[in-house]
Amino acid sequence: MRLPRLYPAPFVLAIGLAGLVVPAVASAQPLDLSKGGPVTITSRDGIDWQQAEKVVIARGDARAVRDNVTVTADRLIAHYRPKAAQPGAPPPPAAKPGDASSPIGADSGGNEIYRLEADGNVRIFTPTDVAVGDHATYDMDQAVMLLTGRNLKLTRPSEVITARDTMEYWSQLHRAVARGNAVVVTSDARRLAGDTLVVYTTAPASETQPGQAPPKPESVGKDSGAKDKAPEDPLGTAGKVDKVEGFGNVSVRTQTDTVTGDRAVYIPETGIARLGGNVRITRGQNQLSGTEAEVDMKTGLARLTSGSNAQVRGLIMPNDASMQDGIGKKPTPATNPGKDAKP
Repeated sequence: MRLPRLYPAPFVLAIGLAGLVVPAVASAQPLDLSKGGPVTITSRDGIDWQQAEKVVIARGDARAVRDNVTVTADRLIAHYRPKAAQPGAPPPPAAKPGDASSPIGADSGGNEIYRLEADGNVRIFTPTDVAVGDHATYDMDQAVMLLTGRNLKLTRPSEVITARDTMEYWSQLHRAVARGNAVVVTSDARRLAGDTLVVYTTAPASETQPGQAPPKPESVGKDSGAKDKAPEDPLGTAGKVDKVEGFGNVSVRTQTDTVTGDRAVYIPETGIARLGGNVRITRGQNQLSGTEAEVDMKTGLARLTSGSNAQVRGLIMPNDASMQDGIGKKPTPATNPGKDAKP
């Protein structure tokens, strides 16, 4: 039986598409490990190479890097396979017996990682985006990351998402799915919560559409004559929140009201959140309930809508101080002008 090869620490292992080098893009990119150059793996306590299983295990301050995406954890497990032949390319030369010149075994044609697992103190990050959890699995073929464990959190320039059970991040689809006490707080302090939240974002500026020219640099000073590029907007380069869908025990909070329902859709461009199914608007001790509601997250106005024929019920406490403006009326601005200013 052939024993696994254990490399002494520290050791660097590069696995990827031989000869493919992709320079890092200046603007922000999503947490996408599915494309780019080779994956470089380093560790403190050594790397265990299991040739029969086609697995590489790195232990102790393990780190995997592909372009500008970095994964750190107590342990990394990389599953690899021979890379697919490119159309029209000649077949790779046959490996010689005992040839171990390849960084990951006697495969002169090269290899590629198709799944990466991380255990313990997991952190996946780019210059702008950070995901943390206890365990992570990244499927290179589908470009999807699955986070599990405690204190799951995904931080991007446009939003912060937390969850209790699982968090999926589909980098090429620009979508995040958080399950279990899920909460999303946008960069303009809009908060939504629910059993499950699906956050859709726009494509980052680094992803140019086919046939679309890259943005032209803007002049910094009219009199200077310079055509330097304007400072990057992290929200624009990383992609903004386009839509948020919530399912199960959804809640939306404004300065005065808490609105709950079975489901919700929030569109940041309009600032409107629409809730449906067992809707309740609560302000202090006062409550209104129905089947549909609309919340203007910019003004804080929450109201029941006439989308159905269901009866509207309410409990109004006239002496409640919170009713001085009344549910459904625009709240009086607070003494701090910056707190209630429109974005």
